Amino acid sequence: MTETSIFWKVIESVSDQGRRLIRLGDAGNVRNAPIEVLSRALVSEKGEASGVAVADLFIERYRSLDEDAKLEFFALLRDEFGPDTARLDAALASYRADEESPRGQSDLHYATEPLRQELLRRINAAPGGIAALVGMRADLLDALREHPDLSVVDDDFEHLFRSWFNRGFLVLTRIDWQTPAAILEKIIEYEAVHAIDGWEDLRRRVDAPDRRLYAFFHPALIDIPLIFVEVALTRDNPDSIQEILAEDRKPVPVEEVSTAVFYSISNCQRGLRGVAFGSFLIKQVVDDLRQELDRLNSFVTLSPIPGLRQWLTDQADADDGLFGDQEKAVVSEPALQDLPGLEDADAEVRKSLLALAAHYLVQGKARDGRPADPVARFHLGNGARLDRLNWLADTSVTGLARSFGIMVNYRYVIDEIEANHEAFANQGTIAASSSVRRLLRVQRTVDRTKSRSETTEPSLT
Repeated sequence: MTETSIFWKVIESVSDQGRRLIRLGDAGNVRNAPIEVLSRALVSEKGEASGVAVADLFIERYRSLDEDAKLEFFALLRDEFGPDTARLDAALASYRADEESPRGQSDLHYATEPLRQELLRRINAAPGGIAALVGMRADLLDALREHPDLSVVDDDFEHLFRSWFNRGFLVLTRIDWQTPAAILEKIIEYEAVHAIDGWEDLRRRVDAPDRRLYAFFHPALIDIPLIFVEVALTRDNPDSIQEILAEDRKPVPVEEVSTAVFYSISNCQRGLRGVAFGSFLIKQVVDDLRQELDRLNSFVTLSPIPGLRQWLTDQADADDGLFGDQEKAVVSEPALQDLPGLEDADAEVRKSLLALAAHYLVQGKARDGRPADPVARFHLGNGARLDRLNWLADTSVTGLARSFGIMVNYRYVIDEIEANHEAFANQGTIAASSSVRRLLRVQRTVDRTKSRSETTEPSLT
């Protein structure tokens, strides 16, 4: 039995004992109490056993709620589990009396903490508590779409999750064909980039000598991957996902491998949105692979461009001068809506679409000023370089629908990562290869009026 399982056996024993001890006075047996009563009891319980037991029962009660009842619960957390205003007023008065006092500063800091944070901590003490909280936050994220005023509650979930899922707690594990089937099934389920078509497809991805799959786990979620990355070990930089996932491909002998290709990164738990795992995962896998394979000297991605086609369509429809007539015609060309038309496209059309893709990755912006493409934000923020665009690199229905089948390589150059990251974070500078810069020049030569994108263009390195 592992140390982790022994620990949870102890917690479950404490919970069982607590169930026999607790009562809620006028509220009757805690098992029959509504969730608002359980919530208040949980933050007031002093005994260890009874506290764990109430948390355990709270989780049972929450899971029985329908969507409307969950929304009422989140509103309760927002309205009645905020900071203690009397304590906050007293701490603020003390701080103002002596702003240099470390004690006054500390008291003010703790007085601002909402009571719901303590509630979440106590729920976490129950067996399965952290898994329940991750699921609860997924429900909260759904509710936020229609009720943005619940964002203060979400702030507390994210704040605590950033601590509880700190890199120091995460365990990197290589997934292979000997991994327990329960975990392998979750890998199939959670793959979010290139769907895994059953067990044989999974075996090709984890059992071949030139393939690797690594996942981060948390000690409290021992059988549930948080995020995983799939890696192809190759002789050079591939230009399509078809060659990586081909059923009849011939594996590359490990002694001939020089390039590691990160071709799929999947976040598994929607309730952990906003908690950064990916950058740690890539860096750790790079370190592990470098130790394992002496000849490995190149680290690249083969990444989707999920927002490209929709963004270009929106810009063409806007008729605001961003694209000229030629570009609009290319984006809206009926023949380019499916694979045969794209395969038959002439060199000028291909060049135009690749140039538009480069424009989107470098100049397309979200509301916060960062790159519009989420995958670009991730890799550029990690210090990668925008390296190469690949024509018809993903001919799946999804690949064609989201990006005309175009994919992009981001390159991680070990000696450049930190400098690229700092330049991107501080100045918005995007590291790009000469081939990408040439595509941008092609896009700029189109005869059109000067667009606002040209006046707000980020710097390139």
